[in-house]
Amino acid sequence: MGGAGLDDAAYAAVVVLAAVACGVRCVRVPVERRAWGMFTVALSCWAAAELHSILVLADMEITPFPSLSDVFFVAFYPACLLGLVDLVQHRVRAIGMALVLDGLVAALAVCAVGAALVFDSVITTLAEGTGTLPFVFNLAYPVGDLVLLGAVAGASSLTGWRPGRTLAALGGGLLLVAFGDGAYLVQTVAGTYAEGGWVDATWPMGLALVAWAAGQPARPVAVEFDGWRMLALPIGISLAAVCVLTAAQLGEVNSVATVLALMAVLAIIARMVWSLHDNNRLLAAARTEALTDPLTGLGNRRALLVDLERAARAATADAPVVLVLCDLDGFKDYNDTFGHPAGDALLHRRGRALRQAVGRAGTAYRPGGDEFCVLLQVSDAGAEAQIAACVDALTEETERRVVRPSFGACVVPAEARTVNEALRVADERMYAFKGRRRSSGRRQSVDVLLGVLREREEDLHEHSSGVAELALRVGRRLGMGAEELEEIAWAAELHDIGKVAVPEHILNKPAPLSTAEWGEMHKHTIIGERILRAAPALAPVGRLVRASHERWDGRGYPDGVAGEDIPLGARIVAVCDAFDAMTSDRPYRASIGAAAAVDELRRCAGTQFDPGVVEAFCAEVGAGEPDVPVAQAA
Repeated sequence: MGGAGLDDAAYAAVVVLAAVACGVRCVRVPVERRAWGMFTVALSCWAAAELHSILVLADMEITPFPSLSDVFFVAFYPACLLGLVDLVQHRVRAIGMALVLDGLVAALAVCAVGAALVFDSVITTLAEGTGTLPFVFNLAYPVGDLVLLGAVAGASSLTGWRPGRTLAALGGGLLLVAFGDGAYLVQTVAGTYAEGGWVDATWPMGLALVAWAAGQPARPVAVEFDGWRMLALPIGISLAAVCVLTAAQLGEVNSVATVLALMAVLAIIARMVWSLHDNNRLLAAARTEALTDPLTGLGNRRALLVDLERAARAATADAPVVLVLCDLDGFKDYNDTFGHPAGDALLHRRGRALRQAVGRAGTAYRPGGDEFCVLLQVSDAGAEAQIAACVDALTEETERRVVRPSFGACVVPAEARTVNEALRVADERMYAFKGRRRSSGRRQSVDVLLGVLREREEDLHEHSSGVAELALRVGRRLGMGAEELEEIAWAAELHDIGKVAVPEHILNKPAPLSTAEWGEMHKHTIIGERILRAAPALAPVGRLVRASHERWDGRGYPDGVAGEDIPLGARIVAVCDAFDAMTSDRPYRASIGAAAAVDELRRCAGTQFDPGVVEAFCAEVGAGEPDVPVAQAA
């Protein structure tokens, strides 16, 4: 440690003030207390060394070496190193192996450069010393400075070369201290050192930076692996190590620098190996994520298609593959009733149960939504029991709701040889099964209500049937699922069921209705929902019936909701209902042609009707053609 060019008392005061700044930070801020406590100890040792030099050694004719001041000076290094390590641990949120190796490369490379510049002077100094203790202390100063340089470089690398103000100031201060020591040693050996020169300014400047760092707030460093800084600085440091090795081949570098540079190169190789391992791990994780449904952990649709393609190529008559497609009936109603988080939890439970049911007999998948799929490596005889186990696994019954699967199976290659053919066969059988199941419970309830509507007014029943056919076609064009299409069809058939409670003289009045009569008419959607809610399985249909006369601009009835707050099924029924009404004769007016009705729908798109539904309807009925009869348009 130098400082001979400054007034001794002033120089000692600078060191003491820096120690006090670190001590105040240690006492007042509990966070990182241990780290700043070590910096306080390090600077206190430095201050003690300076005071001992001023008060004791200055009056001696012959200064002993090593002295107590040398002990305090050397103690500065380990205390400072421990403080820096502890501070980095607090500041950097996550230190992975990649950062550790980067820090090691940076530390070794900087130490190699420092040794190449300074250690020749050290060797000269050591050659002049006699005895073990002089040798140790002569070596301790440059080694301590090299370790300090490497620690600062390593700490900067661990932060992703974004150290923040505190670490940047602290590291800069320690670098100035180490640089000043090295320059002082080189100039002293060369006989060029002069008191009051630029070398003497490095120590107080470094101490000032350390004191300033002690006053900065504690902020964790979030390492970001992006930008040129993460690449340019490590490359530059690595090239420095390579340059040291190149100079060593020319005989211009000492063995210490050569060994450090060689160690840096080995660390670079280790970093490359780790990067390759890490990239392979990330690639495997990305591949798994791309083929996995995140909710259930089963394979997704992409995984199903890949595995099915592979299985279809390998399947034979003696070793067939059975594809089973499943669709959860009642899931939409469950989701609407209990909410999406509950629906997701149900899918997670059923997916886990399905995986256990399949076991080693095959693989389970969730292509999306409420659909599940299984590939079974079993014979035709064993497939039936395995499919039954899968159906049980996907079934969940509560007091209020029942969710159970409809399914369809296809044996490859006996019933299909390609992926598309196998999916088509299984899909057709699944929907056939779904249709057979629904023909009992809900369908019977719908048939009863339609019978009531037919007895009340035959025209209403015919009108509802036409609206249902149109609504199904529009729903398919909009990409709606099978369960949603079924609910839309029933809502279209039953959207007028509430009119059974409307007096006949209002329903068939040949003149415009009065305000009071319109009030009675507007109640039919609420009555319709109430009728349908009597059968819990038809509650979702009742919601669509209630909203079937709402308007896109919010001026409809009974609730005055607007835009996408109106269920999509109700918006489809509204458009189809209006088209059928305009193209049918009514007691108070004659029908208009299909083309004129389409023009009216387009005119009212954005006010009365959903513009997207209107466009889908027009595309479905071929609105660009000349005026055609209603039956042909529908």
